[in-house]
Amino acid sequence: MDKKQKKRLDVINKKLASLRQQLAGSRQQADDLEELKEFEDSIAKLEAEAAEIKAAK
Repeated sequence: MDKKQKKRLDVINKKLASLRQQLAGSRQQADDLEELKEFEDSIAKLEAEAAEIKAAK
């Protein structure tokens, strides 16, 4: 894994942590179901990208 991939993976992990917190807060309020879907989609997309980077070692 080169520096660029390692940095991207680090950024993805930080974004995932933030999105998971936002998702948890959004679930507690449950005002907007579209917002929940957006968070879940974003998390799934980032997790897929992280898995792709890890697999390319």
